[in-house]
Amino acid sequence: MKKLYVGGLSYNTSEETLKSTFAQAGAVESAVIIMDKMTGRSKGFGFVEMSTEEEAKKACQTLDGSSLDGRTLKVNEARPQTDRPRSFNGPRESRGGSRDRY
Repeated sequence: MKKLYVGGLSYNTSEETLKSTFAQAGAVESAVIIMDKMTGRSKGFGFVEMSTEEEAKKACQTLDGSSLDGRTLKVNEARPQTDRPRSFNGPRESRGGSRDRY
């Protein structure tokens, strides 16, 4: 299987539409649109897994730059996810030290 990154998705594009679009290039194992956890809305990109390397190359060649739901798609080979530093969203510490002590 070969995983492809798909950018430029419309907020209205469904995973089913994404899967059927890529099926024109070959067998699609999975199609996932990445959703924002806070809003539940599409982030405008997703991933498609094609069955073979050849089908993945065909999908890149035929679908990169094509239009879907009024948006231009960007299709290329997905890169491995890198370790990103996690942001800390807890209470902020004051930079001047504690003012409680005298």
